[in-house]
Parts: sequence; structure tokens; C-alpha cells
Amino acid sequence: MSTQSEVMKDIPQPSRDSYSAGDVVQIYVGSDDPYSRFHGVICEVIEVFTDDLDSETGRTTDAYSYTLRNVDTNQELPISFRHHDLVPVENPQ
Repeated sequence: MSTQSEVMKDIPQPSRDSYSAGDVVQIYVGSDDPYSRFHGVICEVIEVFTDDLDSETGRTTDAYSYTLRNVDTNQELPISFRHHDLVPVENPQ
């Protein structure tokens, strides 16, 4: 039987720090997310926005959302994603 910590280590985690323009990330959302069609898409961060969501949650990275460009199609995504929906790509192609 797997422990919760063993299961969690198989799930990619967002960066502890905010992303910057030019960073390459992968969208990682659940199958029940309204934007699950973007799950697994590799993107480049093109713009970073901040708000005060972190003051409500206590997590500093919750203040960040990002405009992204799909690296395969070179198209900007029609929606922005919050920090917790993105995981770093270690070796972008």
C-alpha cells in the first residue's frame, strides 16, 4: 500500500518561486478542471501578472498568473493559468 507522500512524489509540483517571461512550463491540471484540454501542453511564459490572492491563501505564489504561448504551435493560449497549474520543464526541447 502506498503512502500519501509516495503518491505525491510522482505528481509534478509547481516551482517554489514565481516564473518569469521566457521560462518553459508544462500545464498540469486535473481531468475535472474546466481547462483540462490544456493538460500536458508545454508553454513559454510570455507575461506575468500579480494580484492579492496570496493574502487570502497565505501562499505567496498564489499571487501569480501567467499568459502562455504553446511552444509547439507558437500560439498564445486564450486563457491565463495560475501558478499552481504549472510545473517547470527541466530540459525544454
